[in-house]
Amino acid sequence: MNKKTKLIVAGLGLVQLALYGEKVVAQVVQKLNEVVISTTKNDLKQSQSGKVITVIGSEELAHSAGRSLAELLNQQAGITVVGAGSNAGKDKSLFFRGAASAYAVILIDGILATDPSGTGGAFDLRLLSIDQIERIEILKGGQSTLYGSEAVAGVVNIITKKSGVKPLQVNAVATAGSYNSYKGNIGLSGKVNLFNYNVNYGYFTTSGISEAENPVGNIKVFDKDGMKQHVLNSNFSFQLGENLTVSPFLRYFKGDFNYDDDAFTDAANTSVSQHLNGGLNAVYKLNNGKFTLNYTNQNTKRAYVSAYPGEYEGKMNLVDVFYNHNLGQKASFLMGLDNRSTSVVHTANEPSTNLFSTYASVFLHDFSVFNLELGGRFNQHSKYGDNFTYSITPSANLTKEIKIFGTIASAFRAPTLEMLFGQYGANLELKPENSTSYEAGSSFSLLEEKVKLRVVGFKRNNTDAIIYGAKGYINQDQQKDKGFEIEPGVKFGKVSVNAYYAYVEGKQISGLKVSEVLLRRPKNTYGATIGAQATADLYVSLNYKFTGKRVDSDFSTYPSVNKTLESYQLLDFYAQYNLVNKRLKIFADLKNLGNEKYTEIIGYRTMGFNANAGLSFSY
Repeated sequence: MNKKTKLIVAGLGLVQLALYGEKVVAQVVQKLNEVVISTTKNDLKQSQSGKVITVIGSEELAHSAGRSLAELLNQQAGITVVGAGSNAGKDKSLFFRGAASAYAVILIDGILATDPSGTGGAFDLRLLSIDQIERIEILKGGQSTLYGSEAVAGVVNIITKKSGVKPLQVNAVATAGSYNSYKGNIGLSGKVNLFNYNVNYGYFTTSGISEAENPVGNIKVFDKDGMKQHVLNSNFSFQLGENLTVSPFLRYFKGDFNYDDDAFTDAANTSVSQHLNGGLNAVYKLNNGKFTLNYTNQNTKRAYVSAYPGEYEGKMNLVDVFYNHNLGQKASFLMGLDNRSTSVVHTANEPSTNLFSTYASVFLHDFSVFNLELGGRFNQHSKYGDNFTYSITPSANLTKEIKIFGTIASAFRAPTLEMLFGQYGANLELKPENSTSYEAGSSFSLLEEKVKLRVVGFKRNNTDAIIYGAKGYINQDQQKDKGFEIEPGVKFGKVSVNAYYAYVEGKQISGLKVSEVLLRRPKNTYGATIGAQATADLYVSLNYKFTGKRVDSDFSTYPSVNKTLESYQLLDFYAQYNLVNKRLKIFADLKNLGNEKYTEIIGYRTMGFNANAGLSFSY
């Protein structure tokens, strides 16, 4: 019996135990983490899932009006966003538990957002406005069973604001801050009979700072590198009969960026990035189930004006159809299929790939104390043929205060078109990489959820991992990452404290060569947020983050040389005051109070003390 067969048999055994075994403890009323998680495609309550899930809710987002999406994600356990503290226009790289940025998937309202022409196909975090987001769901670990290629280390589902309950509701945000930074956002939403609508437009501009660091001894003054951002998000909903809802959407993101030539090298370069994303979501409800259709067409264009100019365009068409069925109150299943077609536009050709998948999952919850998720996905890639991924996620609510959980999941990542056909380092001989990840942990909730603690250990093994070597993209034999996360939280009266400590280490193996360096990814990070509702109208908070030592490569030299970057710590302060029955809010966000001098990327600057203030209005 091979390893995969043993895992599946073990999972089925747990199903049998859950269905027919003796009750270990009395059935409890589930009160723990009752937030419904839509990213599982089955609308499970958090208490019913064994996945490691973090939800950034509307209240926390409302207290983050002065931050960017990259800054907010950088404050989460196990996540590092390199570039979050750099110039606003500097590209941002999202690292999940030590995995590179191309191993995380960004969803917008549950639908994949990607740029096939970009490095690793990753979506550009700079293009999204935090003011248009209702909540964020973060799932850690391999999620390829639900979302296919690239969902190796985690998924971030960004759920945008939807329609209101009245015919017309208006909300607006305006801020001003350091480096001549200004932001405005206005939204209209409402409900008229069976029609719902939401339209949001946001604009951001900043003079910024010099992207590149000025070398020691250089007397030339480097110019500032500013940016402008336009964000349009619109979604509509039509109730067509008692059971059918059709919700089209249209999103447009545009960023104009000034950037420098390289590390320690000033230049007056410019780039423009545009992302157009249209599609629809349709849901047809039955007595015990529902059909869901998600369709999106995405087009991303990027143009660079520099000593090395270039124009890039990536396209994606995605159709995802799935059916949910409830088997009573304690069991349900999901089955679906999707087809993802991607292409990139080059001067002479337009290479493309197609990924067709079928998938299914079974969800069992509240059987005695047990919950279980079993899933599998069959993938057929136009270049790389067939593969299969699976996930097994058992959990048990031993009491209403104690939960244990674990996951074994496989995932895959196909080489992107940029890796196969791009202008730099392309390699048609690349193989897809595969991974298996393991998680185990427990969570505790005491005193009616006033005291919480989650402890998780994880391990991820990649084979044929794709890296950028001295001569371009190559497969290395193995990459292994492991670590753990500790997340305590306390809430007493008007004061809440949420903290975390995360540790990760990795090993890369190519033949006899072994490296324990994870570029730009620290082994140790920890932080805490203390929030207080000082009065009925005044809210204040302090946010602290420590980022430990890590290794970066100095690409200003040839060959590049690895160097250790010193640890650093950042302290931010936020205050908000409500006026006019909470319709008007004024706020101030002070970042890097200690004016810490630190380096995220060798040869590039980070921001010292900076601040912004503003107001938000809703009617």
